[in-house]
Amino acid sequence: MSGQPEITQRDLRSRSKEIMDAVQAGQSFTVTRDGHRIGELIPLRRRRRFVSRAEFAAMSRGAPGLSLDAFRDDQNATAEREADDPYAR
Repeated sequence: MSGQPEITQRDLRSRSKEIMDAVQAGQSFTVTRDGHRIGELIPLRRRRRFVSRAEFAAMSRGAPGLSLDAFRDDQNATAEREADDPYAR
């Protein structure tokens, strides 16, 4: 048996707003029909967009060192020297 509450199809239909609010808040449910488990309602994983300064600093501690001169050399080697003139074609 799963660790999430079971709800009937009828409960889902009659209490949909309440159940969907709970799913949005992170709660999962197992849906049953005629006493048989038929599915799960689970919240979608949300991608975080913000990383705190402390988290960024912690992640950066293990990063390899960076040579500013080597970085600039790489940029210069791949960047075009002159801007492409769309009217020159």
